[in-house]
Amino acid sequence: MTTAREAALELLARWPVVDGHNDLPWALREQVRYDLDRRDVATDQSAHLHTDIPRLRAGGVGAQFWSVYVRSDYTGDHAVSATLEQIDAVRQLTARYAADLRPAATADDMEAARAEGRIASLMGAEGGHSINNSLATLRAFHALGVRYMTLTHNDNNDWADSATDAPRHHGLSAFGEEVVREMNRCGMLVDLSHVSPDTMRDALRVSTAPVLFSHSSARAVCDHPRNIPDDVLAQLPANGGVAMATFVPKFVLPAAVAWTLRADENMRAHGLHHLDTTERGMVVQRAFEAANPRPAATAATVADHLDHMREVAGIDHIGIGGDYDGTAFTPSDLADVASYPNLLAELLDRKWSAADLAKLTWQNAVRVLRGAEDVARDEQGRRGPSNMTLG
Repeated sequence: MTTAREAALELLARWPVVDGHNDLPWALREQVRYDLDRRDVATDQSAHLHTDIPRLRAGGVGAQFWSVYVRSDYTGDHAVSATLEQIDAVRQLTARYAADLRPAATADDMEAARAEGRIASLMGAEGGHSINNSLATLRAFHALGVRYMTLTHNDNNDWADSATDAPRHHGLSAFGEEVVREMNRCGMLVDLSHVSPDTMRDALRVSTAPVLFSHSSARAVCDHPRNIPDDVLAQLPANGGVAMATFVPKFVLPAAVAWTLRADENMRAHGLHHLDTTERGMVVQRAFEAANPRPAATAATVADHLDHMREVAGIDHIGIGGDYDGTAFTPSDLADVASYPNLLAELLDRKWSAADLAKLTWQNAVRVLRGAEDVARDEQGRRGPSNMTLG
């Protein structure tokens, strides 16, 4: 008799995972300044990273949006140049590991990679501060292959409110609305992870293309500001977008929220940024965890979110965005990128069908990118680039 895990592996062989968000480029920057001789991801890097090619293969990953994130305290030209360095890091990865990683910028590229048995490698910018209030910079990032941009990270920027900052614009400013329109015209997905609910609602009102939540779960299941309210999830069918559930324990397990606040304070007390995942940072984190046992999320915890998101938004509007290498802690049985079969096995045990899981893992994400491409062709036929400036 076939087990749920065996069935999950069989499904992933045909419909692999499109993961919406992985912070490997930032981890490589922080740990070894992109030195791939010191972090050769063709070999086991489990002592240092959540991600390497053998584990991507074991996990059934067929496409990855690599985050070209830079912290939101990187501002102005520094934010732009650091994002360019992150883009260059992804290009180094795809050049060095070309047998496994295929550069991808379109839905057709994703399907070609799947046919070749390679992992489609796309890029997503995390935080609108990266464009330094310049639509020309946004277009340049698109020309370099960036296919989504998260409108904010953890802090507000000059035109959009973050979920984890005090309201400043109460959603999008007029310039923020123009950013969304220009992203539609370029064919860059509007990513609404990290943004405030008002920003989500404004973006859905303005966007003519499907939107993306690259790594966010359900607020009704875990009341964390990084998650998606039900009224927003309910708008996805009309928009055509997709919400990709994340695995970060503090976003999916209510008991982990308070624990994480204490862990963050401990990091700051040691003079470290609370998101520091360097070796020094992880020593501090693990010592805190040893003295203060962490509430453990599991694949079942994430499945609870997916069950709810499916109920509210529908099976055609959900996906997976693990946030590996962007978080210090992971669920106990979703430890790294080899773990996706555990989640699918849990969903199979909950009577999700193979057709449902094919949409969750592959088909929805490819459809959304193709939808953004279709809108961009129409928009470019009707208008040229925007030269609006802030203020």
